[in-house]
Amino acid sequence: MGGIGSGRKKQAPLAEAGATGLKVTRGGQVHEEFLPQLTGSKAVEVYREMADNDATISAAMYLLEMLVRQVEWKIEAKEPTPSAEAAAEFVNSCRDDMTHTWADFISEVMTMCVFGWSYFELNYKYRKGPIENKYLNSKYDDGKLGWRSIAMRSQDSLDHWELNEDDEIMGMWQRPAPTYRMLYIPIEKALLFRTRSHKNNPEGRSLLRGAYKSYYYLKKIQAIEAIGVERDLAGLPIMTVPPEIMHPNASAAQKAIRSNMENMVQKIKRDAYEGVVLPAEQSLDGTPTGYKLSLLSSGGRRPIDVDAIIKRYESRIMMSFLAEMLMLGQDSVGSFALADSKTNILAMSVKALLDSITDVINRSAIPKLCMYNGITEKDWPTLEHGDMETPDLAQLGGFIAQATSAGVLVPDESLEQHVRQLAGLPTKDASAPSVFDLSDEEALTAFQKALDVEVIE
Repeated sequence: MGGIGSGRKKQAPLAEAGATGLKVTRGGQVHEEFLPQLTGSKAVEVYREMADNDATISAAMYLLEMLVRQVEWKIEAKEPTPSAEAAAEFVNSCRDDMTHTWADFISEVMTMCVFGWSYFELNYKYRKGPIENKYLNSKYDDGKLGWRSIAMRSQDSLDHWELNEDDEIMGMWQRPAPTYRMLYIPIEKALLFRTRSHKNNPEGRSLLRGAYKSYYYLKKIQAIEAIGVERDLAGLPIMTVPPEIMHPNASAAQKAIRSNMENMVQKIKRDAYEGVVLPAEQSLDGTPTGYKLSLLSSGGRRPIDVDAIIKRYESRIMMSFLAEMLMLGQDSVGSFALADSKTNILAMSVKALLDSITDVINRSAIPKLCMYNGITEKDWPTLEHGDMETPDLAQLGGFIAQATSAGVLVPDESLEQHVRQLAGLPTKDASAPSVFDLSDEEALTAFQKALDVEVIE
């Protein structure tokens, strides 16, 4: 008897049975979005308009980009061995020897926040020293294979994705301007950055997706407000015309006059070309002509507080990507008490972006570069990012002073080096004396006073 499971096929115990469920056509078009205007090339246009045309969104995206750009990036050796440190030095030299700066590359990567994804092609060159070819020119002459560029492949050039039967991303097909020739960039030669990887969707999810509804209504309300302000300033035009012009059986000439009058009323604006020409209200014999134009004004009174509505939608847009902190201080009332917590939330979000960037580079770009140059896996270095925020030195100093006085923390050379680094101080001279003993009461008091912290009795 047929039923659930009656059509099952016998499979090997270790074989993969299911699929991700990614909604993609045979032509490589992803259809995970239920709004048609946010699918494919239309989505790119909408998100670009949101990022470029809305002051709130533009400010927030600029904030995110600047926070990421100012972070320190370092290539760290896997082990403190000569071979591992040499590998780290080599990768770092490749990073500084490209046709573009690392900061510009990070800025391009951050476009994934707007569109949900960003795609880059890894291009290489043999390092043969300074030559005339600007694309192959190098600071180094060691014959090794280095990065020529990590080149952006723009979102608006995407034609479709290449995926295998297991929904694994194989590459990107694009039609770039100005030739619009179909080009293929395989994933083995590329870096794909995504805000999220749900269902292994190559297009991720734009950080602006949650703000779209608010942006849509905000755009319409602002347009209506602009029209309303214009009408309030100019007044609502009201024109009276002879009744025969409005009659259904009016002649062709009368209908033409009516059409001209309607166009005139609709186009009345307060600008350099304002003015209306009408017949006099009375003819020469004193007979009323039936023509009269008046302007009706509301006196600036509105039945709905449009400003409150606009602020509400702007706040929702900011909340959608954790940048509401930009709005702090713009109102005459409110509390700054939440400023620190909101900053911390934003910092965590930025750290997640930074982690995703380093993860892609450490899984793909650096291993490939090392393999092409015969560097063994045990020596492969990693890209590490610094902290987004610098610690409060006064608070840090107070903590160190109290921890050392309680015997919880023992000052040593590594602690001194770390504090110097955080404070932006030069490294310690090797001939200088060691860290003074904070267990000494006199030295501890002097240290606390230097940091302007309370001396604990």
